Amino acid sequence: MDLFNADFHWDNALAPLIEKYRGKKHPLQYENNYQLMIMVILSAQDSDANINKIAPALFKQYPTFEVLSKTTRENLYPFVNKVRNFKTKSEWIIEIATTLKNEANIPSHLSDLILLKGVGRKSANVIMREMKVPADGIIVDLHVIRVAPRIGLCDESKDGNKVEKQLMQILPKEIWGEIGMALSFLGRETCRPSNPKCNECLIQNDCQYPFKTI
Repeated sequence: MDLFNADFHWDNALAPLIEKYRGKKHPLQYENNYQLMIMVILSAQDSDANINKIAPALFKQYPTFEVLSKTTRENLYPFVNKVRNFKTKSEWIIEIATTLKNEANIPSHLSDLILLKGVGRKSANVIMREMKVPADGIIVDLHVIRVAPRIGLCDESKDGNKVEKQLMQILPKEIWGEIGMALSFLGRETCRPSNPKCNECLIQNDCQYPFKTI
């Protein structure tokens, strides 16, 4: 089966996956869009679990952009020093807080979000999906980078932007907002790095992984 053939409709093949995970909240345990943005930035090259651990104390001390904008990096460090690259990220989130001033000012378009320090395409796509605004791209995290080529959606690459570009070329825009997170959840729960649970996978009939391992 040539999965890149125009006659093959990945949107149909992926429909059960999107249906299962549609609207499922991101693993980051945020309570509002301010917390979402800060946690997404802090989670880069770190784990969601670690960011969830440090979040309660951080947001108790800094509950809004306005409060965060008035602090210094040195005062912020004790609340984020268990986060990878915390010094640089502290600078980023204080600058963002100073720029935005209010949660209502969080941009709702990818082109505007990526102008903010510490916000790349992946982070912007996550923020937009969780804010429930129309997608301008597809979430490509480490799980998607592993899963998408494994099932036959794209070529293997460690470059998330390249993977996203291929996915955007092959998938209709109508599913961009959900497919990235759906693939991420698939990678977290079923399509594990080793010993994937293929017999439990909703897209096993269209997945190319079994053919690659023969």
